[in-house]
Amino acid sequence: MRLLRFRHGDRIATGVAETGDDTVRVLGGTFFEDPLPTGEELALGELHLLAPVLPSKLVCVGKNYEAHAAEWGQTVPEEPLLFLKPSTAVLGPNDAITLLPISRRIDYEGELVVVIGRLAKDIRAEDAYRVILGYTCGNDVTLRTLQKTDDQWARAKGFDGSAPIGPWIETDLDPNDVVIEARLNGEVRQRASTVDMVFGVATLIEYITSFMTLLPGDMIMTGTPEGVGKLAPGDVVEIEVEGVGTLANAVR
Repeated sequence: MRLLRFRHGDRIATGVAETGDDTVRVLGGTFFEDPLPTGEELALGELHLLAPVLPSKLVCVGKNYEAHAAEWGQTVPEEPLLFLKPSTAVLGPNDAITLLPISRRIDYEGELVVVIGRLAKDIRAEDAYRVILGYTCGNDVTLRTLQKTDDQWARAKGFDGSAPIGPWIETDLDPNDVVIEARLNGEVRQRASTVDMVFGVATLIEYITSFMTLLPGDMIMTGTPEGVGKLAPGDVVEIEVEGVGTLANAVR
């Protein structure tokens, strides 16, 4: 099942569609409160898709693929390396990534994103999938110059529009062996399977919720594989997650 958030005319609404079906059934509530079908149906092609949820926070994982750590001359950590992005970092599918002049280099990083479905605290790994709403595609856009100069990554990773998310949430997915692919202007730059993650989805949820409460709609960006690269004005970057879909954003 795909969960969508969209603009249609002057309204913003949520809806559901069977995977592979272009008919969207409009919901009267949100994905978390009273998600009741209204009886209205719309064609997917008529809709302007938005980021599927607006999280209170995005918990992001660094160096979660050994090959990605190695491409920067680093090793993977013994425990998950985490950082946060604020809700204002979220950017919708097809919205433009804006390059900021404060960084000489700005990179794409394609990732699998986990969307939390209910309040989660002290969740054991074996129970982790009970708190997951579904999965989507994400791009951890990074001001690489500032990541190298700043002791903390608030500017480098948390600026407005640094987290393109979408195009929807897929509820039926086994996240343990799906392919992530990033394409820049149609050329494949990243391609790896989540089986190569150092810390899997269930482990991450157990670790994060041991000290932080995750709220419905919060997201975990699970890390990027090797092949990250620089963005330039006029580029189009696509992040595809097998079994989910493709997130596309132009660069300006």
